[in-house]
Amino acid sequence: MFQSLFDGYDNPVDLIYQSLSALSPGKDVQVAREPDGSLYGPAIFRIHYETHSYKPHIDSVKYREQRTDYAVYRFKHQFAGVLCIQNADETGEGTQAILHRCLWSEDIQPYIAEETFDTYATENKIEHYRVNLEQGDLYFFNTRCIHEVPPVKGTRARIVLAVFIGYSPDDDEIYVWS
Repeated sequence: MFQSLFDGYDNPVDLIYQSLSALSPGKDVQVAREPDGSLYGPAIFRIHYETHSYKPHIDSVKYREQRTDYAVYRFKHQFAGVLCIQNADETGEGTQAILHRCLWSEDIQPYIAEETFDTYATENKIEHYRVNLEQGDLYFFNTRCIHEVPPVKGTRARIVLAVFIGYSPDDDEIYVWS
């Protein structure tokens, strides 16, 4: 699907992969694959409608799911890449995510599971950053960083193209998947 979806247009999936290659000289950026050759998806569109949100969480195959049988588990670091395709309307907030200056650990997990992380963050003076994107902006972040997605405010859906990225300093490959 992604090979022909953007025929006649600049391919945003290519933009993400090219940006990763530029940031990682000497590394082979490729779609993640299992040892049997089966491929992961190269990217995913996420569409957020009014009131749709994600509570504080992490997105890590290694730490959240602990899926040791997946090929992407081998990477020491996992990142997310998000390209803003469409924002909420002009009257709505453009916040795509709130990144908390707090990496996940087993000590933090109970606050996430019990949905009390906001209180924990306030009591421990954990800083956060609101990611406000314009159409066409691309950002990357460490998926071990606790983050949340606020609800859309406005009449249009927020549409992003997203990927996960596996990276290890001593590995010549960077895997990308959705």
